[in-house]
Amino acid sequence: MSQTLQTQSGKQLWVLVSSLKENTKQEDLDRITPPVSNLVDEWHSQGKFVWSGPLDNNKSGMAVFEATKEEAHHMLEQNKKVTSDVLDSYLYQWEALPFLSVLN
Repeated sequence: MSQTLQTQSGKQLWVLVSSLKENTKQEDLDRITPPVSNLVDEWHSQGKFVWSGPLDNNKSGMAVFEATKEEAHHMLEQNKKVTSDVLDSYLYQWEALPFLSVLN
């Protein structure tokens, strides 16, 4: 039986994975960068952390953050509001991605 990894605060670690949609232009990325930065800044201003960055293929990225299930889904929805025309985004619990277990 798998147990959910919980942090000391009782929250879980989540992974938000995003990939560029076909035919995405640099202007599209330039347009969504400020609102995505605002989401991260808002998250940080509440004392929460987000680790994020691009993956090696230059077409996808990943963000790791600590949250309750409700907070994580809210973050996903906020992200999709500003990026859904440019990015496909998916939310996973940390343990749902087997390659991440080596980091644990």
